[in-house]
Amino acid sequence: MPIQQTQTAQHTAHERAPAPQADTDFEARFEALKELDWRGFMAELQALRSEIDAQLGPEDLAHLRKIENWGHLATALGLLTAGLGPNLLSMAGLSLGRTTRWLLMHHIGHRGYDRVPGVPKRYTSRFFGRGWRRWVDWPDWMTPESWNYEHNILHHTHTGQVADPDLLERNTEKIRHSNLPLPLRQALMLGLGLVWKPVYYAPSNIHAIHTHQAKGPQGDYTLDREGILELILDGYLPYALLQFVLLPSLFLPAGLWATYSALINSLGAELLANFHSFLVVGPNHTGDDIPRFERKPANKAERMLHQITGSVNYTCGNDLIDFLQFWLNYQIEHHIWPDLPMLRYGQVQPKVKALCEKYGVPYLQEDVFKRFGKMLDVTTGQSDMPVIR
Repeated sequence: MPIQQTQTAQHTAHERAPAPQADTDFEARFEALKELDWRGFMAELQALRSEIDAQLGPEDLAHLRKIENWGHLATALGLLTAGLGPNLLSMAGLSLGRTTRWLLMHHIGHRGYDRVPGVPKRYTSRFFGRGWRRWVDWPDWMTPESWNYEHNILHHTHTGQVADPDLLERNTEKIRHSNLPLPLRQALMLGLGLVWKPVYYAPSNIHAIHTHQAKGPQGDYTLDREGILELILDGYLPYALLQFVLLPSLFLPAGLWATYSALINSLGAELLANFHSFLVVGPNHTGDDIPRFERKPANKAERMLHQITGSVNYTCGNDLIDFLQFWLNYQIEHHIWPDLPMLRYGQVQPKVKALCEKYGVPYLQEDVFKRFGKMLDVTTGQSDMPVIR
């Protein structure tokens, strides 16, 4: 029975994934949640949002610049030590600098700073990473346009549903149901973590935006010739030239050893950046205690229920803890309000958690490493996500 709340527009139907088994006990408990006082809950959330909006100001921009500068410092450390021989310090610095660019793109691309008074236009969603600024703001394996569509629109609109391109349980079906021994399946997933952006995420992004343009179904990640060319020419080639040709060539005046060292350190940094982001991103919506949804929400309140119960928070704390987790440790709050500045997530999280406790809405929070283990169990076929039909 849908929650009694204002109806939302229905979205275009997408191809269904293979039907998983339903957890009837979990489904019954989930159905009972629809009887909660959602009108009161939504009203208090709206009041909280109004309170946040009234506080937006210079401190949000100062915080954004601080985090950006942390990334610049990490990159500088990586570059200063890159020519000294292959070393973990350089790899870690370059890696953290690269993940910081993605962190900034994530929150700015969600329009998190568009409404902050006095925001420079380069920190707005219409300018950051757009055109030539892509190579200044957010160089990566994928184009900003394809990622914005795949993540901001498809994932956030259809979280945990069949049309969600980031539904890991479905996307790892071949590994989950393979005849390989468990240690090999686990090794495959860990290996994927080292290269997940170019091997999995960039092609998924290109496919998502191409099927949108062609009105094709989601779920099939096969790229046509046009998609393959775009992936190579707009994604792989320029990024590889930047990180693995241009960057090492800066050290040519210092000799071949320094150049070779810079190349190895840049390659190592890429593996670290991939695995770091995989560790944090992968578990946000995956686990045997997180539902996936076989149908769309009937209205705004039911959509809110999907967003909250379909997400998990990690340990929250100070800026350093949040920085290392890309502010994805506030995933529940982020899926309630994707367009908040980073600073506000830490401030609003205790209030959202208290509201959930007050109204009886489940609020899942656990250490990122425990969540990674649960994600690994699902993606290797050791556990299943409960299904809400």
